[in-house]
Amino acid sequence: MSFPKNLRYTKEHEWVRQEEGNIFIVGITDYAQRELGDIVYVEVETIGKTMNAGEIFGTVEAVKTVSDLFLPVQGTITELNPELAKAPDLVNTDPYGKGWMIKLTVKDPGQVATLLDAAAYEALVG
Repeated sequence: MSFPKNLRYTKEHEWVRQEEGNIFIVGITDYAQRELGDIVYVEVETIGKTMNAGEIFGTVEAVKTVSDLFLPVQGTITELNPELAKAPDLVNTDPYGKGWMIKLTVKDPGQVATLLDAAAYEALVG
């Protein structure tokens, strides 16, 4: 499994990467996609909403299960990855790249620093 050092992680298996300023990209980890299996659908109906850390922002559907997606930090969801509509399997094949899920505008980017670093996340799932 892969744990990129430039990302921050949650105990619920989401990752966060700063794109620019207070814009962040969120997805699920390599560990999470392996546990879920073949992903067939990603649903996010919270675009434009401001939400708190820990709130459910969407769901990911795999062949055998549906799992909630939890927002890592407080912010406003601005975009769903448009590629996932036609290719949800990108979450399986490239979870840290083309398989990202949402873009998020974060009010306090310092919140991201409180999330798990790569070593702490690897110890969690290790």
